[in-house]
Amino acid sequence: MVEWVVPFLAALATGALSSWGVGGGTLLLVCMTLFLGVEHREAQAINLLFFLPTAGISLFFHRKNGFLDRETWRDAAPLGTAAALAGALASMAVDVSLLRKPFGVFLLYGGASMLLGAIKNGDRR
Repeated sequence: MVEWVVPFLAALATGALSSWGVGGGTLLLVCMTLFLGVEHREAQAINLLFFLPTAGISLFFHRKNGFLDRETWRDAAPLGTAAALAGALASMAVDVSLLRKPFGVFLLYGGASMLLGAIKNGDRR
């Protein structure tokens, strides 16, 4: 009966973090693979499905508040969609164990870059 509590709390927390622009999807991947025992590819699929409503709502409010540059969006959306599809197909052709370490290094590099950039610029958010 309580098997749903941890996944629900993880989705709630990462959804809130995503709405603040913190990268909740990445945290959701980590939570699913490390703590909930979900296979990496299945976790990626769930994460992408989790992202769709967040992205849709974000686009709606950005457009409503005048923060959406339509020309940039029109140029970026087709290329971004094609790149996402190519990446998804490529990831299916590669062994999952080969993707874990580079993904971890990428996450560490991205986090360190953001942290060091904030420290260098004196950003106290």
